Amino acid sequence: MGSLFAALLSPHADIVMLGSWAAGLQAAGHPGLTLQHLDGSESRRIVAATADVRDVVPCEYALIVVKGWQTNRAAVLAKDALTTSGLAITLQNGLGNLESIAGVIGAERVVQGVTSEGATLLGPGHVRHAGRGHTHLAANKNNRRQLEGMMALFGKAGLLASLVDDAQSLIWGKLAINAGINPLTALLQVQNGYLTRNRLALDIMSRAANEVAAVAVGLGILLPYENAASQAIAVATATSENRSSMAQDIARGMPTEIEQICGEVVRHGRLATVLTPLNEALLHLVKAQVRQGEWRDAVEELEGDMRPIFRQLSAMGSTNEGNRSD
Repeated sequence: MGSLFAALLSPHADIVMLGSWAAGLQAAGHPGLTLQHLDGSESRRIVAATADVRDVVPCEYALIVVKGWQTNRAAVLAKDALTTSGLAITLQNGLGNLESIAGVIGAERVVQGVTSEGATLLGPGHVRHAGRGHTHLAANKNNRRQLEGMMALFGKAGLLASLVDDAQSLIWGKLAINAGINPLTALLQVQNGYLTRNRLALDIMSRAANEVAAVAVGLGILLPYENAASQAIAVATATSENRSSMAQDIARGMPTEIEQICGEVVRHGRLATVLTPLNEALLHLVKAQVRQGEWRDAVEELEGDMRPIFRQLSAMGSTNEGNRSD
């Protein structure tokens, strides 16, 4: 996502990519970020990139698009990179990131954002725009004028963006979709569209999304759509050729955002006294995959009705069809 936003925004503003992936940072500066557009065409942008925050001229906005496990470090870097009145904008998946950043920068200087833009990293400095979406930023009376400048910049870049008064509905709406799609695609190592074509995967995706919706209702949060399962199916269909960020992380042997997604669903479910057995099972299996490299070994540790469901999924994933990436 960082490469996508940097490539799209760089013709219209002074952009600096601040990160820790040496190969990606080097490629952004030379030969430049290669962006594969939705129509298949490609463009290249030279973007300043560094791992040293001291190289960054104090800026007005810091877009934080790192994974949840990197949030604290990103918040410290953003604090050093921003002007005294600059805003940190989180466009991350899951819950808890806003609070972590606020603890470093201060709540008045952090903006909750939600984006449904899709991106697939094809290699260092090479990103595919995998799905056109909408970006929402939560504004208040203190930061609205400043965020209108960001909206103008997004508009120049061809990004759909809006200011909203409260992002909670949108955050939980995206959380339901992430919980339905990301863990399953990570475990099975398939593209999003596969989940809509396999009966068992479709059922698990739908039920996981509906669990999130039930927790939201328990917390008094109204989702931005009527049916979480239907919305997850629609998103998986629209992004059928995309690999979720969690699937990409597992493939690269990297930590995932499972705690910020399913882990937060389980935690909030307990607060709302709403059962979330599927999200708890997905949390357990993805963590086992990261730790042991084989999630199927952890299926027997599941409790109750979850064990036979994921036994079936395990058997499905061991077939040629289950391992397909389309």
